[in-house]
This record gives sequence, C-alpha cells and structure tokens, in this order.
Amino acid sequence: MSYFPEIPVVQFEGASSDNPFAFRHYNANEKVGNKTMAEHLRFAAAYWHVMRNGLSDPFGAPTALMPWDDHTESLQNALNRVPVFFEFLEKTTIPYYCFHDRDISPEGATLSETHKNLDRVVSAFEAQQKQTGKKLLWGTACLFAHPRYAQGAGTSPSANVYAYAASQVKHALEATHRLGGEGYVFWGGREGYATLLNTNMKRELDNLATLLHLAVDHAKKIGFTGQFYIEPKPREPSTHQYDSDSAACLNFLREYDLLSHFKLNLETNHATLAGHSMEHEMEVAIAANALGSVDANRGDTLLGWDTDQFPSDLYLTTNIMLRILKMGGFTTGGLNFDAKRRRESHEPADLFHAHIGGMDAFAYGLKAAHRIIQSGKIDQFVAHRYASFDSGIGAKIATRTTSLDELDHYAQEIPAPTLESGRQELLENIFNAQIFG
Repeated sequence: MSYFPEIPVVQFEGASSDNPFAFRHYNANEKVGNKTMAEHLRFAAAYWHVMRNGLSDPFGAPTALMPWDDHTESLQNALNRVPVFFEFLEKTTIPYYCFHDRDISPEGATLSETHKNLDRVVSAFEAQQKQTGKKLLWGTACLFAHPRYAQGAGTSPSANVYAYAASQVKHALEATHRLGGEGYVFWGGREGYATLLNTNMKRELDNLATLLHLAVDHAKKIGFTGQFYIEPKPREPSTHQYDSDSAACLNFLREYDLLSHFKLNLETNHATLAGHSMEHEMEVAIAANALGSVDANRGDTLLGWDTDQFPSDLYLTTNIMLRILKMGGFTTGGLNFDAKRRRESHEPADLFHAHIGGMDAFAYGLKAAHRIIQSGKIDQFVAHRYASFDSGIGAKIATRTTSLDELDHYAQEIPAPTLESGRQELLENIFNAQIFG
C-alpha cells in the first residue's frame, strides 16, 4: 500500500529542472571535495514534525491533512504511522531520522504500560529499518509535554517527577541503542524557571547534572557507544532555560565534568531566540571541539517564538556548511530537519516540497562553502590579520610566556600602534562571489 501514491521518488534533475518533485542541487552521489553530498550532509527527518505536527499555532487549530491518522493516542494508531513515515523517507531519499519517545508511542495507563508501548513501536521501527536501510541519527525522551513536567524534569522540585523522568530517559536510551542510533540528545524544554522567587538554581543544576551522569553510566552498562548531545535553547516556554546558548551549555558541562561525554546539537532557530547568529553558536562550539550535530531550520526575527521554518536562506546554509567543512565534517551527527511547514501548507505534498527545498538549499550551501574554502581568500585575510601573534612578542602572548612587566616595557619602546583596515565589505563581496559563482 502506498500512502503517497501521487508522489514519485525524488530524483536529481539539475538546476534547469522545473519539476517540483525533483532536486535541482542535491545529487547524493556527487563528490564535493573528498566526500559525496550524502556523506557531507547526513540528512535526517524529524518524526515529530513529519508525522505528529498538526500545524496548529498559538491562535489556531491544526490544519494538516493526514489521512493515515485517526487522531487518537492509541497504540494501534502509533503503529499505523510507522510505514507511512518510512515511505516518506524512501521517497525523499533521506537516509536518517530522529524521534522523541512520546512522538512515536503513546502514554499508557501506567508507566509500565507506557514502556511496553514504546517497545512495541520500536519493534515496528526495527522491521522498517531492516526493510528500507534507513537509520536512526538520534533519539531522545520528551520531558516537556506532559503536565507532570510543567516545572521541569531533571530540574523538577519533585523527586517523584525526577524519578519518572529518569525512567523515561532509561527506556528512550535503550530504544535508541536497540535501533542502532548514532546519538542521544537531551533537550531541556522546561529545564529552567519562570521566576527565581520559588527557585533553588544551584539544586536544580546539580540535579540536572546528576541525571546526565546517570545516563552516561547507563550507556556504558548497556553498551551504547553513541554520542550524547545537549541542545541549547534560551527561553520559550520557560522565562530562562539553563541550556540557553552554546556558551552556557559548555560552561555547565565543564563545571559538572561532563564535557568529555557531551557535544552540542545546535538549532538555528534557537540561536535566533538567544540573540545570536547560527555561525556564532557554531564557532563557540567548534572552539571547544564540541559541535556534534545540527537541527536544520530557521526562525523569524519578527516573531518571538520557535517558528521552526524550513531552511531556504542560501547565506545561512553556506555559513553553516562552511563551519562544518572547516571542522572536518560530521561524525555521528548530521542535518536534522527540525522544521515544520507553514500552517497554510497543509496538504501531504507540502511535506515533500518543504524537505526538497531544504535539501537543495543545503546542497547549494555545501558547494558554495567548498568554493570559499578552495579559493582561500578569506582564510588568507584572517591569517594575515592575526599574523602579529605568530612571532615575536605576539607569539609570547599566544603561548603565555610573557608578563605584564615585559609587555609594559615592550609597549613603551615601540611607536604608537596603527591598525590595518578590517575590509569587511571586501570580504562580503568575496563571500557573495562564491555563493553566486
């Protein structure tokens, strides 16, 4: 049975194609440098958006047409969705997927029944993976949607809620391991506060760190060797979330001796909400050797919430791929389309248009980023700009082999310093030339 009978398997047809169900730039087997596009980009589809997002917004009801879904929270409905999703993956040629536990299986009457539901659905996923060759990029536990997590999960003031969250993490981690997942993500969601009047911040952070350490310990116990990630987000729904941006997450991981176990899964829309550019967040993570994976979407600077739009900005995709190439590429991570169609784009075909556009935008960005690196012009300019730290007094500063006394003496012996131009406009022109080259 086909759930998308009118949609063909999407093929590469080149830039001149006007077929809305064809790739114009993403050619999976085309080599860019020493890897194929598929190897560079490692695309993943987000189960929660493809299969579960009804396209509601804060002011309106769901609009998405999902004829395969009876809109109940039954186990059978959860099982019915699985082949639909894998047909979608096959027709878009997306090799990976990501999931939250509660997106793929429902809560039961008891916690034990909830875990049994997850096991049943994971068995269905296992069968589909064997049949299609699709893979799990990462899994996670949904510790934010149920009312019990209204005041946090790993940071909850209730030890009983904390224990429920820990149980959920255990089973989601085991499901991820069973499906061969290459990573496991902690996204706080509600790990923050609405007011400090009722908050013991130190206790909450200590407890959150304990939960992460317990997960690391359990991974060793069950033989899970995938990468752990933490995903920054500054606010919404909390007034302040502890994983607010890359720098805050790295500070937390260092303070609690977790940095050797975790890397960051960065989302573009979360960078926007934090008041940063995505390239800023990536640079901070890369400097700590801690960039692991990317949720590929974009936000709207005019709106103050997580709009999760599909990436269509070629400057954005080029900047992201430029940094991924410079760090040597993904290992366990990839580009997960944590993105949803607009509420007006409610037909099943729109799922395909959205992912095709995102894949093409990143393929174009990959090629442009490769051209920028190959030209060497920007890298050469930056290297020259900091060349004074490569020798002499600058090298002593860089290696911390000087003192304030020596620098004071040196500064008094030299002419007043002058600066060369930063050439921002020239560099923007060079960047543009490669994007549109």
